[in-house]
Amino acid sequence: MAIVDVQTPQFSESVSEGTLLTWKKKPGEAVTVDETLVEIETDKVVLEVPAPASGVLAEILKGDGSTVVSQEALARIDTEGKAGAAAPAAAPAAAPAAPAAGASKGDVAMPAAAKILAEKGLSATDVAGTGKDGRVTKGDALAAGAKPAAAAAPLVVPATPAVAKPLPAVAAPVQQNLGDRPEQRVPMTRLRARIAERLLQSQATNAILTTFNEVNMAPVMEMRKKFQEKFEKEHGVKLGFMSFFVKAAVAALKKYPVLNASVDGNDIVYHGYFDIGIAVGSPRGLVVPVLRNVDQMSFADIEKKIAEFGQKAKDGKLSIEELSGGTFSISNGGVFGSMLSTPIINPPQSAILGVHATKDRAVVENGQVVVRPINYLAMSYDHRIIDGREAVLGLVTMKEALEDPARLLFDI
Repeated sequence: MAIVDVQTPQFSESVSEGTLLTWKKKPGEAVTVDETLVEIETDKVVLEVPAPASGVLAEILKGDGSTVVSQEALARIDTEGKAGAAAPAAAPAAAPAAPAAGASKGDVAMPAAAKILAEKGLSATDVAGTGKDGRVTKGDALAAGAKPAAAAAPLVVPATPAVAKPLPAVAAPVQQNLGDRPEQRVPMTRLRARIAERLLQSQATNAILTTFNEVNMAPVMEMRKKFQEKFEKEHGVKLGFMSFFVKAAVAALKKYPVLNASVDGNDIVYHGYFDIGIAVGSPRGLVVPVLRNVDQMSFADIEKKIAEFGQKAKDGKLSIEELSGGTFSISNGGVFGSMLSTPIINPPQSAILGVHATKDRAVVENGQVVVRPINYLAMSYDHRIIDGREAVLGLVTMKEALEDPARLLFDI
């Protein structure tokens, strides 16, 4: 018998531990090298754990919901074993929260499954679980049909596995029949808890102030319309608006370097590079992948990278490296219809640009009221190191670049 350990991937310095989701294989089943065996949710990304060798999954050492650290043994593969042979039972998962009185283990759904069941109007008792001790897995929830509206049943709040220390404590779930006023208590995912922590940290440690300006987007829209077809044919990607906003931001950061700086104790760190984070919505929450050395990227490079980030965020494939660092951020609430907002700084950065929906508005030009496509820009900044002058003039620089986009081509 040749045994190979399946280990947790090497975490980055910013990630201390993670939570095992659902094993995709059971002991005794055949596995092939590089096949994904289980996923690990951290406070930044979901990591896939591939099989290091082909063979038979001999033993699972860490069950669904367990908290794991970097390079910890999770399971064992017998490279000479045969599928179907008897195998040791999986190690028990981290102790789950106690279910409500009268509820069996088979009435319990894993966190990912609980969310899907809630969307379908189902409870854990409506689905036959195939997980450990009859728990309902994500696969069970996806396969379950939606419950007819007329057959409403008492809401069962899912039991959840014990979570790592960074997450807030979650009260034990309670099975209740609240009639037409149901409630459901669901623990935060690691990512959601991390987002909450960082937002509170930002507001507690930064002196946040926001300045606004309005931009006539007609010149950008005209240029985009003129070259969009040729651009897409040449580069294989559509010409969007975000590349213009990114380039305009770089122009402002070059002119006012403090907008690209960060605070470290009593020091101001001026970064000689431009790494811009692009806020992206994902099924797991807000993530901010980073465009590196944007000043050296073309419009096509930026559009391709943003499209890649969007797809990876949707698929949960963003790496920790892609989410780390950044010297400035851009949040585009306009894609959801936002007219105006005050974005929160992404620590340890000192400024963030908020972009909103472009709408036709009445404006005055040369004493005449005309209709123009207007976008309201908002830049939040850390007033500890950035004075109003630099913030306002930085935003004006972005406005001027967008209202005369030829400037971006000539770096003026």
